[in-house]
Amino acid sequence: MDNDDAISILSALAHPTRLAAFRLLIRHEPDGLPTGALVEASGLSQSTFSTHLAVMARAGLVLSEKRGRQQIQRANLDALKGLTVYLARDCCQGRADLCAPLLAELTCC
Repeated sequence: MDNDDAISILSALAHPTRLAAFRLLIRHEPDGLPTGALVEASGLSQSTFSTHLAVMARAGLVLSEKRGRQQIQRANLDALKGLTVYLARDCCQGRADLCAPLLAELTCC
């Protein structure tokens, strides 16, 4: 990941609707959610939400797959991991003991 990729992802997440949708998708991994469920959760119209979804897809945050008649949206966890590693790469000037609290927070329960 480079600066441009990180800026693209951070820009996509810098909107309340997109951040909420991405967090919802993360909670529904690995199965994802139908687009209609995301639209309903957002409280927006289909066309307005589609614009937000397109921004997240361009940033590489959302993966779409067709299952039967439905479009299923999934969080791209590799993009999230890449951003997290990029941001924390030089954490604490290489002192792993100082990064331990950050890593503990990132550990799934």
